[in-house]
Amino acid sequence: MAHACENCKFRAHYDAKPNSLLGRFWRWHINFCPGWKAYFTSQSSERQAELREKYHFDKYKN
Repeated sequence: MAHACENCKFRAHYDAKPNSLLGRFWRWHINFCPGWKAYFTSQSSERQAELREKYHFDKYKN
């Protein structure tokens, strides 16, 4: 199943400019977004570790 999070324009904006208003909004948003949770939890543990490090994301730890 393809997730929109993989090609999200807001996520791409965060990747380009993480300290911008839109970038900070996206980072805040992933803390409760059901789409991000589905995307994140569907990834392998290695990919989850990469996403955790890249986005400083600590939720949904096993």
